[in-house]
Amino acid sequence: MEQNQKNHSHIKVITRIAILSAIATVLMALKIPLWFAPSFYKFDISEVVVLIGAFALGPAAGVVIELLKVLLNLLIDGTVTAGVGEFSNFIMGCSFFLPAAIIYRFKKSMFNAIIGMIVGIVSLTVVSSLLNYYLMLPLYANVFGMPMETLIGMGTKINPSITDLRSFILIAVVPFNLFKGLLSSIVVFFLYKRISPVLHVND
Repeated sequence: MEQNQKNHSHIKVITRIAILSAIATVLMALKIPLWFAPSFYKFDISEVVVLIGAFALGPAAGVVIELLKVLLNLLIDGTVTAGVGEFSNFIMGCSFFLPAAIIYRFKKSMFNAIIGMIVGIVSLTVVSSLLNYYLMLPLYANVFGMPMETLIGMGTKINPSITDLRSFILIAVVPFNLFKGLLSSIVVFFLYKRISPVLHVND
């Protein structure tokens, strides 16, 4: 009897992870550019679904949802960076929801959820800035056969204060990820209590 209950719980977890991964994949495909960043930075709210899943099912489930989301998107859209861009997307996603989910799991309260999301926003911003500075922007410049100055120039057209790679990160990448993390957190804040009852395995 106990073994049957465990098997049933595992099936419920797998089913919820699969559903959330599918929803996150759809949302990831609905990308929109933001007015203060170059057009190749596009915003999506797929991390909302991942964070909700990580809060309800645990950090490990969040990692699986994030991984499936990225892999499914890779299968659908393909890649122009030999998978490096998708790997970076996975790392940045994890840098956002994992700190929040771990803090929330320690003590499940609204206060801890808010603190966790704030830490997640800061983590996302730092990790994305480092990845863009050392990996993604140099990689894109190499893949598309353009000098780094051309990429920086795309930022300069939007904001004349962007004059080099460092200012590109500070003026374009940092605000982009702060906006993404903050908006995703606000949406989760208002949705989670309404959605979580149908996600908890023991319900």
